[in-house]
Amino acid sequence: MSKRKLKKYLSEIDKEAIEEQLLDLYDRFPEVKEYYNFIFNPKEDKLVQEAKTKISNEYFPVRRKRPRARRSVAQKFIKHFKKLGVDPHLTADVMLYNLEIAQIFEKDRNIPDSFYKSMMNSFTEAVQFVSVNGLLGEYKERIVKIYTITQEQNWQFGEGFSRALDIID
Repeated sequence: MSKRKLKKYLSEIDKEAIEEQLLDLYDRFPEVKEYYNFIFNPKEDKLVQEAKTKISNEYFPVRRKRPRARRSVAQKFIKHFKKLGVDPHLTADVMLYNLEIAQIFEKDRNIPDSFYKSMMNSFTEAVQFVSVNGLLGEYKERIVKIYTITQEQNWQFGEGFSRALDIID
């Protein structure tokens, strides 16, 4: 159904029918329920704290012995934040936190090449997000620090990190 047909349909039915359909959607689809819960009670700080906890648990697990170090965990949170419309400042904070915790994790370990490639992609995405949302003044120091650490620790794909940093110059 096109948006135009939906508008026509909604204009033809009465308010009570629309309310019933909306309540039905709220009951049937967890995404709709989550969206409305966020819109009417946006506990963004709680969401950010939960995301940071799960991201750090990927690299420094509390309950298991071996870290998984999956970038996908952070990416799911970031994608979810964008979909919900979480404040860009908080989304950027989570993006950079993911990179910072990964750098702490990598310090004294033998890490596969895919980790560095993945972190380069995360860095590029974070720099672009910060730039597009006009948050450079607030996050430039953290971005430069992350970049400096990648260079000091001789991370692979260093030229990719440099290219990503060129976006903000």
